[in-house]
Amino acid sequence: MGEKIAVIGIGDDGAAGLPQAYLDRIRQAGLLIGGERQLQFFADAAAEKVVLKSGLSELTERLRSETRNTVVLASGDPLFYGIGGYLAGKLPGQVEVYPQVSSLQLAFARIGESWQDAVVVSVHGRSMQGLAQRIDGAKKVALLTDEHNTPGAIARYLLSFGMTEYDVFVGENLGGTAERTGWFGLQELADMAETHFSPLNVVVLRMRKDAEPPRWSLGIEDGEFAQRKPDKGLITKKEVRVLSLAALQLKRDSVVWDIGTCTGSVAIEAAKICREGAVYAIEKNEGDLDNFRENARKFRTDITAVHGKAPQGLEQFPDPDAVFIGGSGGELRELLAVCCARLKPEGRIVLNAVTIENLSAAAQAFAEEGFVTDITLTQVSRSKPILDMTRFESLNPVYIIAARKRTDKGEDGTDE
Repeated sequence: MGEKIAVIGIGDDGAAGLPQAYLDRIRQAGLLIGGERQLQFFADAAAEKVVLKSGLSELTERLRSETRNTVVLASGDPLFYGIGGYLAGKLPGQVEVYPQVSSLQLAFARIGESWQDAVVVSVHGRSMQGLAQRIDGAKKVALLTDEHNTPGAIARYLLSFGMTEYDVFVGENLGGTAERTGWFGLQELADMAETHFSPLNVVVLRMRKDAEPPRWSLGIEDGEFAQRKPDKGLITKKEVRVLSLAALQLKRDSVVWDIGTCTGSVAIEAAKICREGAVYAIEKNEGDLDNFRENARKFRTDITAVHGKAPQGLEQFPDPDAVFIGGSGGELRELLAVCCARLKPEGRIVLNAVTIENLSAAAQAFAEEGFVTDITLTQVSRSKPILDMTRFESLNPVYIIAARKRTDKGEDGTDE
């Protein structure tokens, strides 16, 4: 390996926007690697040119043995959702990065606003799944797009969750001769043809000053959820829900399963905690699943939900960090075996039981799977007015069973 590999960022204006030091490094290269668009800017360069089409792992292996001065051309800032970070991680100490102004910097410059407080999300080459809970409540959001996740597709997605508080800025070909910018309403954008915008665009969402989007804190009131009729009340009650969520020990990036989701109350609150993670729900009753979807849209949570009777159907979910079981459909032992086998290290399974028979069966099953349990009996009463006085009305007692894999330490966390 000779001189360090240079990863040079290029704007839409090509060579014209590069400082002399960058141009000198490109001129001295014996090997020039990049996308077709980037290489076209340097068609006259003497270096061998390689169009980057194959996987990055193949590129990395090639670069390990390359002895010529090598330059990799990238778009914008190579360390901002770019190839620079990947190569620097795979080839430590062998890569020098020459950054260019990123498309988002240019977008906010055109708007004339700071962007250190913006939520930045890439949907370039990625699914929009989960975007709703990631950006809900953010006053500024910057989105990197692609040919599928276009400005129109983003607008339709936001409208489906009732996120109408945003105006949308679209910047096309920023920094180039074909630059075009403009502000749009969500519905206006949603109605536009997919071909209206250049594929090279970025989107900025800005919350209107007069907007008052809904806000929900932990422990959403039961009555806020659409529920089954006439059996209204088949929901994990607020107090039990909050305790169960605490027992799950969720993190911002947790992957969560909600089994027997019913109205989706636990899944929805989990999604608001795990904004950078993902929540997967399964429900055997189609009517309940319809209510779940209505609730998910209302509370701005984008959750993967399937119709099925667990454990069938769980094979399509990724391994979880946390599992909540609100209903087992009579397949408790088989279900727990699957959940225990799939649970990630340090993960938690929380099961709610209302009968001592299910409590006993769950405790025995967890013990057989090598899990230890912490069991809490919740007995909650809520105040209720009676004439000019107040009485208390009790809810059904619920056993909250929190299970974790047994380790070399004792159940209290100390060395045995």
